[in-house]
Amino acid sequence: MRQDQLQAGLAPKRGVGLLMDAGAIVRLKAEFAKNYRGSSHMHEAVPNQSSASLPVEPGGLAAMHAFAKNNPIYFGSKEMEIAGIPCTVYEGDINEYWLSSIKHDSGYQPFYPTWILSAYALAIASREMGFEQIVDIGSGDGRIAYCAKAAGLGGHGIEIDPDLVELQKKISSATGVDFDARCADATQFDYSSLGLTRPLFYISGLPEMGEMLANSVLERILSSGLKSKSGFVLMGSHVRRKFAREHLQWGWGEVIARFGLEVKQVITLPTHWTADQPLDTPYIFAVPQAGRVL
Repeated sequence: MRQDQLQAGLAPKRGVGLLMDAGAIVRLKAEFAKNYRGSSHMHEAVPNQSSASLPVEPGGLAAMHAFAKNNPIYFGSKEMEIAGIPCTVYEGDINEYWLSSIKHDSGYQPFYPTWILSAYALAIASREMGFEQIVDIGSGDGRIAYCAKAAGLGGHGIEIDPDLVELQKKISSATGVDFDARCADATQFDYSSLGLTRPLFYISGLPEMGEMLANSVLERILSSGLKSKSGFVLMGSHVRRKFAREHLQWGWGEVIARFGLEVKQVITLPTHWTADQPLDTPYIFAVPQAGRVL
């Protein structure tokens, strides 16, 4: 598909697409993990067509495939039928960018991407909840900001690693999906400079590993004029680790209580780090409680 055709299929009007079934994506991943015989470090599947079990709105599939085909972390692909759905399996290796991402003193978690299909489902859910922009903090290769733009939202990525920001810009240029990629320390960034109206902030980092980043960003945003307009998404864990400091609310209980957040929805989806695990990653959508003062 040419860039002009891809762009013409983006930015659907609100309400025209079906909310993607996270359970169907989890089942697709489970079936894929059971039957995949490749040896690549990173692998994920993207459906080739919409189906009754996994409907995807016009433009969404083209955008996801364009992202993978124009992203150098993927070195190959092959066709595979998964749970009756024709898919393309993209295989790759993130080691080069993973090593780059850990060299920054203020980096809070190395580069570990979610599945492209999961990122797009999250963007659709964000849109259906009434948010107008997604700001992905610790945006890696930009897939969540990219999918936000593909779903008709504003897409912004804040990433401290310049190599990853350069990767985002190359993908944006190659696909024609013009999301905003910023190289900055998220704990110091001026979010009011983005002209946000109803933003949803995705904060990278699993519990404990990402707590310092979450605390800094939440405090910065909730003490600004963006508080009443904003929502937040935290990446949790379904695994109760024996020696973990926090077991409540998917590992984020203390942070949620400290900042007076109200959990509105939890969506469990596949990620790179759960590709070979039975339990996937819960994404916790939360908003500030009305009247709560920090």
